[in-house]
Amino acid sequence: MSTTTIAPLTIQDAELLIAEARRAAETAGVTVSVTVLDAGGHLLAFRRDDRAVLISGETSTRKAYTALQLNTATADLVDAVQPGGLFHTLPTALDRPLLFIAGGVPVQRDGRLIGAIGVGGGAPDQDHGFAITAVKALV
Repeated sequence: MSTTTIAPLTIQDAELLIAEARRAAETAGVTVSVTVLDAGGHLLAFRRDDRAVLISGETSTRKAYTALQLNTATADLVDAVQPGGLFHTLPTALDRPLLFIAGGVPVQRDGRLIGAIGVGGGAPDQDHGFAITAVKALV
């Protein structure tokens, strides 16, 4: 029986993700914070521009955590947490609060979850686009 080893998310990967998300944000004239978590939910890298709103750091971290825990982009989860939605009670059932605002994206390698990126500071749709741009650059 053979096992397939999937390379984990590295510091170099995290730095590339952050650089690409920030580049995309700067092109759009937006200042953001970016958080990258490894597959275990541990902080691998974080960057908050001095011009970014302080809360954007917490926002980017919670977006990344949410994307990692549910292995889904947070933009795809907004309707699920509305009353009557699939995850309506989920945020209170976990130790760490989740954040269902666009901008969190899981990072996969060879179809397996290896981490997540969260971007905060712009409008939710912008943050989602910045995170997607960063993940595409990693592939």
